This record gives sequence, C-alpha cells and structure tokens, in this order.
Amino acid sequence: MSAAVYDEKYWESKAAFVLEELMKRVPENKIRPRLEPTRRAVELLGDPQRSYRVIHITGTNGKTSTTRFIERILREHGLRTGRFTSPHLLKFTERMAIDGEPVSDEVLYGVYVDIEPILVMVDQELAAQSEAPLTFFEALSVLGFAVFADAPVDVLVLEVGMGGAWDSTNVADGDVAVFTPVGLDHMDRLGNTISEITETKSGIIKQGALVVTADQTPDALKVLQRVSSEKAEGIFQLGRDFSVDSHQATSTGQRVQVSGLAGKYGPFEAPVFGIHQSANLAVAIAAVEAFLGGGQIPIADDVLRSAVADLSSPGRLQLVRTEPALLLDGAHNPAGAKTLAVSLKSEFSEKPLVGLVAVLSDKDVAGVFSELAGCFEKLVVTESSSNRSLEIADLEKLAIEHSGTKTEAVVGGRAALERARMIAREIDGMVVVTGSISLVGDVLQILQEESDAE
Repeated sequence: MSAAVYDEKYWESKAAFVLEELMKRVPENKIRPRLEPTRRAVELLGDPQRSYRVIHITGTNGKTSTTRFIERILREHGLRTGRFTSPHLLKFTERMAIDGEPVSDEVLYGVYVDIEPILVMVDQELAAQSEAPLTFFEALSVLGFAVFADAPVDVLVLEVGMGGAWDSTNVADGDVAVFTPVGLDHMDRLGNTISEITETKSGIIKQGALVVTADQTPDALKVLQRVSSEKAEGIFQLGRDFSVDSHQATSTGQRVQVSGLAGKYGPFEAPVFGIHQSANLAVAIAAVEAFLGGGQIPIADDVLRSAVADLSSPGRLQLVRTEPALLLDGAHNPAGAKTLAVSLKSEFSEKPLVGLVAVLSDKDVAGVFSELAGCFEKLVVTESSSNRSLEIADLEKLAIEHSGTKTEAVVGGRAALERARMIAREIDGMVVVTGSISLVGDVLQILQEESDAE
C-alpha cells in the first residue's frame, strides 16, 4: 500500500473523529436560541470571524443555492473565498469550502485540535452557570470561523443554520445581508407567522450593512423594510431594484437574462434547473454588486459568464442522467415542495414521474404531500438514514391521504430506490427523489457506491 493511500485514509479517520466529537453534543435540530456561548468562544480565539469580510444569507428556501452562486461569482473575481453551508449531503467537510472545494480532512483536524481547549473552557464556564454545553452547531460555527481565518480567505459567504438573530453564525457581521424567500418552517423555534419568522431572520442585518432580498410576501417585506430603515445603508428588492428579465428552460438547465443593480447581464446558459434558480441567481448577482461596489459598479461580462457556466447546487433539482434518469431535490417543507411542483409541471412533464419520498418527522408532512399532489404517477415512500425520519407506516398513510397518488412503502433506502427505478423503467419515466435532504444524500451515496463498483 502506498504512503499516499495510507495518508488519505489516516486523515479521513481524523476527520471522522472530529465529526464524532461534535455529534456528542446537542444535535443540529435542537439549536438553542442563544448567542453568548458562541460569542465567548470566538472571543477567546481572537475573533477569527473578523479577519475577513462576510456576506450573510438567511431565508426559508434557496439559501444554499444562493450561497453557492454568490461564492462562485466572487471566486471568478479572483477573491479567495470561504463558503459555509448546512447540512451536508455526502461528507461533513462539504459544509466548509475554501475556493469552492471542501476543506481538507487534514486542515479540519488540525484546526479542531487547536480550538478544542477553547470549546472545553466554554463548556466549563457554561456548566458553572448551570447552562448546557456548546451545541453541535455552536461548536461547528466556531470551527468554521477558525478554518476560514486559518486559510485565510478574503470573503466568507455564510449561510445561517436556523433563523438569524440568535443563530450561531450571527457573531459575524455581514457587509451584505441576503434574504431568500421567507416561509413557514421551524415554527416551534422561529414563530408562528411570517412576520415573526422574518423578525428573527432580520437579526442578521447589522449597522451600516446593505440588504438584498428576493421576492417576499407583504408581511415579510414590511419587516425587512422597517429593520433596514433602522440599521442598513439601503435595501435592494427583487422586482424593484433588480429583476429576472427572461428565463427559458433548456435540456441542460436554463437560459437567463438578469437586470442587476448596476448592469444588464446575459443571456447566459446556466446549468441549473428551475425558474426559482433564476431568481436565486438574480439575488446572487445583486448581492455581489452590493458587496463589491455598493450596487454602483457592474460585473464584467466575461467574469459573470464564466461563473454562471459553472454554477451547481447539488441536491437541488439535480438531474442525474442514469437509466432511468433521477432528479434529486431536497424539498423538505411545503414551500419547497410547491417550488418543486412548479418545476416538475413546467420543465419535467415530458415523462411520467415516480416519486421516492422520505420526510423528517418534525416537518409539515401533510403540507409537503398536498403541494406535490398531481405530480406523480406513483409514489414510493421510505425512511432516510436520519433518526428523525418519519416512520414508514405513518408516511404511507399521509401520502395516500394528501397526495391522492397510488403509494407503496418500501423499507430501506437502497430497496426503495431500486423499486422506484423498476416502476420508472416499466412506464418509461423518471424518478424524483425528494422530501428530505438526508434521503437525497442517501441516494447520492448509493449512486457513488454503484459507480465505484463499476
């Protein structure tokens, strides 16, 4: 065995150790509404989050795609970029990318070893105050900030974990605060109305920042305009200050033209599907214009054209051209399912569709199936690898009740995928994997294993 192979496996095991240590903490879906522990940890580390500029992104759906698009455009400008997203699909290090590539296992482990004494110290201080130790996401955020400072990066494109005001990422001060569409999700933590949820998310708007927002409901927009008037230098709105001028679906994605804050761009060939991705791209372009020139300086055509040609957003309307074709989309709430349904009916209606679905138990499962009603010839429901996945019998019942689609339940992701593929082959159709990002990750893992075996 060569030394290179040994080293790779060695560092993989070290990265796995880091994830194991983080997973011993309060899990990701149990985010605590507090900021002080994270602030204390980064303070003890010398505030690594202040060593680069930040673009901060929140919203309900489209955050990760928009984050990826912003980062790709900035990188084409020659900037050294950091990108922080969650959750991951296949490998934990996807969450922290430097210049578009996941942080190496070796770097991840090295930085974790450096910061672990600080994490322990903060845990001890919290225990002395009868408070719970740092959670998974709090510790992860501290680790991410340290990784990017160590790189070092010029700019961090930072996706919130949940909400905004008390999210661990909010110890960073964004030059630009970006809002994708705000909808009803995580209502047990963020509030019961769009206004309440937007109020929490608007906490990422810092004094003197610029705000860029996607199309919002009147209630959400009212909150963003008020908070922006109190804190921000200005707010730029999709449909008022910038726009998608044209969008045309193609066999490889879409052809799109955008009017930005400072220039008109396109038509560009973007290798991503879904009309909502054209809106995410417009928001990303406006965010970069706001960041680099206060919205006054257009982006060079060749720079933007190269960046757009290289856009990707794994697990978000990702088409895998196997036999039969698979479409992967991590729509996990009713708003996401509604967006998926629009794309399925407008861009993927030439073939009958078979849905492969798993949904987490803390989601509005009935709402997801209601939005997907009429999209599929048949549904196959299963459980994902997440311990929060809704039990298969309950999922089957809700699927039949709210989608009105012929449904069968199959235990095990691999068996369920094979059954969905079999049905799709019989009707010359396509499989759509959705309902949970963890299910999308499971299927990507299976496809990777199949590819390796070949």
